Amino acid sequence: MATPHQEHPQAPPVVIARGLSKVYGSGDSAVRALDNVTVEFTRGAFTAIMGPSGSGKSTLMHALAGLDTVTSGTVHLGRTDLTQLKDKQLTLLRRDRIGFIFQSFNLLPMLTAQQNILLPAQIAKRDTDQARLDHIINVVGLQDRLDHLPSKLSGGQQQRVAVARALLGAPEVVYADEPTGNLDSRSGAEVLAFLRDSARELNQTIVMVTHDPVAASYADRVVFLRDGRLVDEVHSPSAEAVLDRLVKLEA
Repeated sequence: MATPHQEHPQAPPVVIARGLSKVYGSGDSAVRALDNVTVEFTRGAFTAIMGPSGSGKSTLMHALAGLDTVTSGTVHLGRTDLTQLKDKQLTLLRRDRIGFIFQSFNLLPMLTAQQNILLPAQIAKRDTDQARLDHIINVVGLQDRLDHLPSKLSGGQQQRVAVARALLGAPEVVYADEPTGNLDSRSGAEVLAFLRDSARELNQTIVMVTHDPVAASYADRVVFLRDGRLVDEVHSPSAEAVLDRLVKLEA
């Protein structure tokens, strides 16, 4: 079980969503995937997004990350309004200012763990901060696995490589979409602990979509969606408290 920890009440919001709505279709067949969602994510905080199936969790994450357009409302990353950017500007913003962790690890099989971690920085022609690289590798516990190919790593180790890759460029926010969905419970717990530690030790802002109350208990805060609306939130969550809220939402 995760230990409770303090959120960062004085920290400024890194991501601010105001009045987000996303409607698919029109007329009688219109589906409102997001309905006037307003939410903020502060620096150094680890937030989980939860809700019943079809509640809008993934739609919200895609909107926050500039991966999907919205029907109305705004998303700010720092002072940048993502909803005003063109496709090329969004591509550069995602590359330079956002980190992503997915359920599938998305590692290149012919590259070692270290080469996979460094790849985005090399593609972006960014210099690597060696001290940060060393610290991240220490946080995720990969010191003795750096020269291994993905095929020689466990699922948990592969996902830790993906976490390190997402963290290396010091992104303003990291979005994690069901990051433990393909992992056994032990490996999943390791990855979640690394995410929690990176929020604390690297002051990293992390937003995670999950359906797992145990995964959510590693976060500082859990926000709950239902029918595209933000309906509840829990701070310093326990798995039991999260499960209780989910059961009530699905009732």
